[in-house]
Amino acid sequence: MTRFVVDCGVVLELAADAFELPPEHELLAPTLLRSQMLSALHEAVHRGELSEAVALQADAFVTSDPALARRVEGVVATATIDALRPA
Repeated sequence: MTRFVVDCGVVLELAADAFELPPEHELLAPTLLRSQMLSALHEAVHRGELSEAVALQADAFVTSDPALARRVEGVVATATIDALRPA
């Protein structure tokens, strides 16, 4: 197995490409990656590029911002906060 350490830019690119890691590889990242990813996603929202980054391995994107939900319509499934509450 080959182990690769990845940075924030690589993670964003792989996510945008819906990349599937071959089983013979393992991805590792520094602890700082989570903060870097959150910062990069925040910046993408302000640049209007969120539709590229929002579909990061989830079944749905939950937002309370109707304008944002419209911008990502057709790119990723969306849900309201009510979807998080028990039935």
